[in-house]
Amino acid sequence: MIVVSNTTPIIKLAGIGSLDILKSLFGNIYIPSAVFFEITNYQQPGSQEVKTYDWIIHNNIKNTDMYHLILAELDAGESAAITLASEMNADLLLIDEKNGRIVADQLDLKKTGTVGILQIAKKKNLIPSVKPLLDDLISKTGFWIHKDLYNQILIDSNEKS
Repeated sequence: MIVVSNTTPIIKLAGIGSLDILKSLFGNIYIPSAVFFEITNYQQPGSQEVKTYDWIIHNNIKNTDMYHLILAELDAGESAAITLASEMNADLLLIDEKNGRIVADQLDLKKTGTVGILQIAKKKNLIPSVKPLLDDLISKTGFWIHKDLYNQILIDSNEKS
């Protein structure tokens, strides 16, 4: 399975000590150089991990025309992640930002975000519950989620009726 990640899922999962969920779910994770730069240059959570984990693989994008076209709408990391996912014909793009998800949809890229990763991990019995990790994302990393969506996630995860 080819999975490309933007910055946010990596730093948020690393921020709650759950970056290993990505390896357990997907094996290798591909990140473009712009994502590597965003994480390491600003000493984000996961900075050391993206430098040292052999399952987080840095790839350079080749389609600079596509990258620059997307860059007109999104930041460098999002643009590069979407470009790399398209180039690699990725099975999944990990991206949280709304505008990035819209562009991914326009390019018919399958995507999920940090919350979706947690839901997949629960379905595969890698974690017993989504709620504690979701609560940690909110309290420890400043992850923002609308209350209605939070409640719907718990219902969908069979953790609230």
